[in-house]
Amino acid sequence: MIETFRSHWPEYAIEAWCLATFMLSASGFAILLFHPASPVSGLNATARMAAMGAAMGGTAVAIICSGWGKRSGAHFNPAVTLTFLRLGKIKGADAAFYIAFQFIGGLAGMSAASIIFGNLLADDAVNFVATLPGRYGSGGAFAAEVIISFLMMTMILFTSNAASWSRLTPYIAGLFVAVFITFESPISGMSMNPARSFASAAASGEWASLWIYFTAPPLAMLAAAEFFVRVRGAKAVLCAKLHHRNRTRCIFNCGMAEG
Repeated sequence: MIETFRSHWPEYAIEAWCLATFMLSASGFAILLFHPASPVSGLNATARMAAMGAAMGGTAVAIICSGWGKRSGAHFNPAVTLTFLRLGKIKGADAAFYIAFQFIGGLAGMSAASIIFGNLLADDAVNFVATLPGRYGSGGAFAAEVIISFLMMTMILFTSNAASWSRLTPYIAGLFVAVFITFESPISGMSMNPARSFASAAASGEWASLWIYFTAPPLAMLAAAEFFVRVRGAKAVLCAKLHHRNRTRCIFNCGMAEG
């Protein structure tokens, strides 16, 4: 395990950077769009949520398509990493370090956002971009997280493992993020990511509903993996990278040619 860390620590550090960047972006755009003192706070709420979706979908695409994102595979989500562990595309030691650094990155991103934005981030309208159950309570939030997480991972597996679609995976993922934030976030806060929700909970103190975001996304993404294997077979899963068509090194159990 120590040797694995020595060899693969750059990928682990990149995973931390990915989620830290995502949390910083989410914090900044949430303040811009939802803080009462923002010049756009008077705009239609749906329009502002759509703008938030577009901003975070764009952030996700930028991270996945960045040089660093291409190298680590840009999981920045423990549920994604656990799914590829189940599919045999990432080794146990690498998965453990990926997940640990994803949590570290989320916490680092929220810490940096708190320093940069101060009390703006703590305002009730922003609340450290915490993911919380909405109009349908905890049950509705759990069900919604299951649905969107299943859809996201199903899309990733079917597109990233198809030669004609693989280059489009980052952009479709960004589109899904944008649509989910726009229409689903009033139900669950739109997480799909235990480390992302943990980072906001640690900053806001909103712990009561964290169980939803620690259970629904991993269960749904693992279910998506089982669905994919039943439809396409286990050998159809080529790699654990979301954007593989590049010349960066691959530390996974990869069945896809570089380039």
